[in-house]
Amino acid sequence: MTSIDTIDDNLLCTEAVRDPYSYFARVRDLDPVYWNSRHRAWVLTRYSDVARELRSQALTAERITPFVPSVSRSSQSDELAATFKILEDWIVFRDPPEHTRLRRLVARAFTPSVVKASTPEITATIDQLVADLRGRDDLDLIHEFAYPLPAVVIAQMLGVPAEDRDLFKEWSDKITALVFGAYGQADRFESAARGMMELRDYLLGLIELYEQHPGDNLISVLLEHEGDDALSRDELVATCTLLLFGGHETTTNLIGNGMLALLSHGDQRDLLTQQPDLIGPAVEEMLRFDGPARTTVRLVRDEHDIEGHTLSPGERVFLINGAANRDPEAYPDPDRFDITRNPTNHLGFGVGIHYCLGAPLARLEGQLAIAALLQAFPRMELAVDHDALSWHGTMLSRGLVELPVKLHG
Repeated sequence: MTSIDTIDDNLLCTEAVRDPYSYFARVRDLDPVYWNSRHRAWVLTRYSDVARELRSQALTAERITPFVPSVSRSSQSDELAATFKILEDWIVFRDPPEHTRLRRLVARAFTPSVVKASTPEITATIDQLVADLRGRDDLDLIHEFAYPLPAVVIAQMLGVPAEDRDLFKEWSDKITALVFGAYGQADRFESAARGMMELRDYLLGLIELYEQHPGDNLISVLLEHEGDDALSRDELVATCTLLLFGGHETTTNLIGNGMLALLSHGDQRDLLTQQPDLIGPAVEEMLRFDGPARTTVRLVRDEHDIEGHTLSPGERVFLINGAANRDPEAYPDPDRFDITRNPTNHLGFGVGIHYCLGAPLARLEGQLAIAALLQAFPRMELAVDHDALSWHGTMLSRGLVELPVKLHG
């Protein structure tokens, strides 16, 4: 009988980065709940286990504070300490009751009316990006479309002047390397800290501006009191950095991975072209089939058992969203890309109290962007073989480094 020991225990090995679905399918078949000694973490790959543990109060999202001591004291600069303090205030790293309070205050910025009101600006940004692509043939769809779009959109929504939006993209890149676990980057802590401090100082100036002169933007919404409660200055800075980060990286990968799925499955691309009203279900299937969330990390707070395994307080848990979304016990023929499937229970945005607040905005951007690309460039095709594509080697996210295409339009 094959043992889990026959599989490379490096969760960022070449196979796990290039084709995590085959890699984790083998892990799931051999041992769906196993202790990975290399990463010192439990690895869960079944849909039922991942969904249950995402909702479980036996796990904690507060993993920044315990992580800090693992960074060598020699690299603990004042900037890095301040960076970790900002990360500690991110909603995604907080548990109730702090999480409940923060989420209630921040949710005001993502009501259906607020998201819907952003449609004209998002559409205008997409139209401009598409116009800039016309007349081209070979190009990288990530860097010339999927990457700038969400960065511009979230900057617009926060109230960042147009001339400063390229700075936001640079800061987001630096923070990404730290949060998503780009282990191959030796200077990721120092680079992220520099970027975070520059972003913090910029945001403080912007917050002061909109405190004195409120505008039609998310910062002005977040500055408002709700009864006697309001975000503190530190919480406001932390929330804005989270919105920049979460609103950029995840949506870039949703658009990139989604377009790759369509370009790799001509029948589904043709179906969506013929029936554009399927764009909503299509994006849900993209989130299930090859979504931007690779892994969710938690720590064990309360001891509990899963399939005869005891998870003890302080141990790390890797909840593999991508593997759960390809679990044959949850989805028939899970490796088939089918835009009519409409998998509304996928874990692409998580589940439970930490369900992604920005999911409605990401869905809207994804639907508008992919629909616009298909309409503008109906003959678009991959410019390289699928095997030649390069993926970011990060633990938490799933995203392409480049997506070379030929527009033929």
